Amino acid sequence: MTAVTERTTTGLEASARRHLWGHFSRHGDNITPPIITRGDGARIWDSTGKSYLDGLSGLFVVQAGHGRAELAEAAAKQAEQLAFFPLWSYATEPAIELAERLAGYAPGDLNRVFFTTGGGEAVESAWKLAKQYFKKVGKPGKHKVISRSIAYHGTPQGALAITGIPALKAPFEPLTPGAFRVPNTNIYRAPDPLGSDPKAFGIWAADRIAEAIEFEGPDTVAAVFLEPVQNAGGCFPPPPGYFERVRQICDEYDVLLVSDEVICAFGRIGSMFACEDFGYVPDIITCAKGLTSGYSPIGAMIASDRLFAPFADGTSMFAHGYTFGGHPVSAAVALANLDIFEREGLNAHVAEQAPAFRATLDKLTDLPMVGDVRGEGFFYGIELVKDKATKESFSDAEAERILHGFLSTALFDAGLYCRADDRGDPVVQLAPPLTCGQTEFDEMETILRSVLTEAWNLL
Repeated sequence: MTAVTERTTTGLEASARRHLWGHFSRHGDNITPPIITRGDGARIWDSTGKSYLDGLSGLFVVQAGHGRAELAEAAAKQAEQLAFFPLWSYATEPAIELAERLAGYAPGDLNRVFFTTGGGEAVESAWKLAKQYFKKVGKPGKHKVISRSIAYHGTPQGALAITGIPALKAPFEPLTPGAFRVPNTNIYRAPDPLGSDPKAFGIWAADRIAEAIEFEGPDTVAAVFLEPVQNAGGCFPPPPGYFERVRQICDEYDVLLVSDEVICAFGRIGSMFACEDFGYVPDIITCAKGLTSGYSPIGAMIASDRLFAPFADGTSMFAHGYTFGGHPVSAAVALANLDIFEREGLNAHVAEQAPAFRATLDKLTDLPMVGDVRGEGFFYGIELVKDKATKESFSDAEAERILHGFLSTALFDAGLYCRADDRGDPVVQLAPPLTCGQTEFDEMETILRSVLTEAWNLL
C-alpha cells in the first residue's frame, strides 16, 4: 500500500488500472474507467471537469437527484448519535421507524420488513424465507422457484440461480438448484398472432407459469419471482391482465408471488411500490436502490403477516441476516429521502411527466436503427435492430462492435450517461432522476438521435 497526498487525474487513472477491480467491468492495459467526482441534480462531472446528463440515475438509484445536502446531513447526524448496531436480537430507532414507514406504503398485509444491504441480498432472503415458511407449515417439498427468461435478480448464488441470463451464470456453475424459467413479456418479439393482441399475449405469458408449476409439480414450487417491469432485455412492461392472472395462478397452487422491485420501487414507475401501478398484491416485495436515492446502501424484503406468523411463536427463528442490514445511518438516510418524496411530490411528478418522457423518446422511432421504445414511468428501453421491417436483430459480433465498440463510449462522450446493453437483444436504457422534466428529456433525445444516426452510418 502506498500513501498518496496529492492526486492528479493521471495519477488516479494509473491507480485505478493497478488496483481497482470494477464490477461487471472489462479490464486491460488500455482500459481506464471514467472517474466521476461529483453530482448535482441530474448532472454528474468527471475528473476532467466535463459535465454529463445522468440518464440512468447512477444505476436506477438516484431518484431524488445528486447533491442533496440534507441526506448527507441526516447521515452525519445519525452517525454522531449511533453509527452502528446490529438487528440481531436488538433494534435501533431508525430501523423501527423505517420498517413502519415501508409497511405503511406497502399494499395489503405486507407489514414485516427484513433489512439487507442491497437488492441481491433481498432476493436471496426472499427465497430462503419461502423455503423455510413452507417447511414450517407442513409442505417441506416446496422449494423451487420460477422466474422469467433474461430477467436479472442479483449476483449471490441463490439470486443468480433465479436470474435468467445464461452468460452471467455459466462462470459460477453449479448454482443453487431449483430455479426454472418461463417466457418474459417482450411483446415486440411475441410469437404470432399474440404480438398484435396484448391482452391475449399477457394471458399466454402468465399461463406459462401455471404450465411450469404443473410440470415441476405443485408440491415442489415455492415462489415466482417477477419484476413489475423487467429490466434485463430492455424494460418489458406487463401486458394487460398479466399480473391479475399470475396472482390467480399463485393462489391456486399455493405459490408465493415475489415482486422484485429493486429497480421499480420508490417512484421509478410512479407509486412507491410498482405492484400498485399494475394492480396486484404480492406476498413479498424486494427493494433497495431508490430507498435512499443511493446516498447510503440499504435493501429490504417486505413480507406479509401470513408469512411471518409461523415465526412468531416465541421459539422459532429465521436463521438469516447481514451484519449491516438495516444499518442505522442508512435507515436514517432512507427516512430523510422519503421525506423528500413526500414534500416534493416526486411520485406525482413521475405520473405527470411520464407521458412526456415517452412521447419524447417515441420521436426516435423515425430512425432506421430504432425498432421499439418500451417501458413505464421513468424507466425505458430502446431496442436497436438491423431491419425494422423484419425486426432482424444484430449478430453477436455486430452487437459487440456497435454497443461495446461504439455506442457506450460515443453516448458518454456526447454528454449522456446511460446503458447500452446486450443481455438480450441490443438496447439502450434510460432511467433519469425523478426530478427531471422536458428539458432533460429533450437533451436525451437530441444526443441519442445524433449518436444512433452515426452508429447506423457505420454499419
